[in-house]
Amino acid sequence: MTEIAPRIVVDETIHFGKPVIKGPRGPVETVVGKLAGGMSQEEVAEDFGITREDVMAALAYAAKAVADERIRAVR
Repeated sequence: MTEIAPRIVVDETIHFGKPVIKGPRGPVETVVGKLAGGMSQEEVAEDFGITREDVMAALAYAAKAVADERIRAVR
């Protein structure tokens, strides 16, 4: 298991190697998706058995991933 950001880890044997919350192993993509779908941070935290800080860590990781992404326009 490798920590790739605060509270965020990856392990090829867990969730197909995708980033998860350290400990309860809630997938970052699902946590962020639930927030995007309208759930509150408290609701997401309760559903996954994680803390509000874990939810914020997932958002911070997702923001960094998007910021680091390179996209080229194709014509």
